[in-house]
Amino acid sequence: MKIGLLSDIHANRPALEAVLDDMPTVDLLVCLGDIVGYNPFPAECVEMVRHECDVVLQGNHDREVTNPERYDNNRQARAGLKYAQRELQDEQIEYLLALPTQQEIGEFLAVHSHPTNLDEYVFPKDFPKMRPYLEDHDGIFLGHTHLQHEAVIDDRLIVNPGSVGQPRDGTAARYAVVDADTHEISVYSTEYAIQEVTREIKRTGLPDATAERLTPEDRGRRRDRNPWR
Repeated sequence: MKIGLLSDIHANRPALEAVLDDMPTVDLLVCLGDIVGYNPFPAECVEMVRHECDVVLQGNHDREVTNPERYDNNRQARAGLKYAQRELQDEQIEYLLALPTQQEIGEFLAVHSHPTNLDEYVFPKDFPKMRPYLEDHDGIFLGHTHLQHEAVIDDRLIVNPGSVGQPRDGTAARYAVVDADTHEISVYSTEYAIQEVTREIKRTGLPDATAERLTPEDRGRRRDRNPWR
């Protein structure tokens, strides 16, 4: 069985469309959460995920969609959630709030961030610390850091497919495919219409920094800033 992995779409419809078009045929498509937040297409992304994905988890932005003040120290995150709250229908918000935070997929465990601490970042350097959670599973799928990375630890897999809608390791939209039978991991990236997103960010009044974070020229300027704020 081939499993497609998406994560951290963050209301970026052009990026999600590009990933879905680029992805090879899979048997199961899994979204690891953070469908909304930051970018200007929350309703469209919710509907696309509901239609396309077989398993959908709740990310921290999905969980806080009715509580933007949770990110008072992060102007971009707060503004993105306030915008999502305005744009989403009540039924779409209820859908996000009802999503599970983790799910077993065969012998694999899928989570958004950390298996027991919902807001903890598991960076690539932290993958070996996941050994206790690998004891009962063939592998873990996770997102949250927006960094694409995969590893084999004690013959078990850990895969972060990277971010579809706000990658922090380049500008291309990221995703992954795992063969559950052979344990082969394939990571992918695909270009998308960034300018379409940045124009809509400006039109809707979302922070300029949200648009800048997506663009190639911004990578050099932001090297000394904290990209997880």
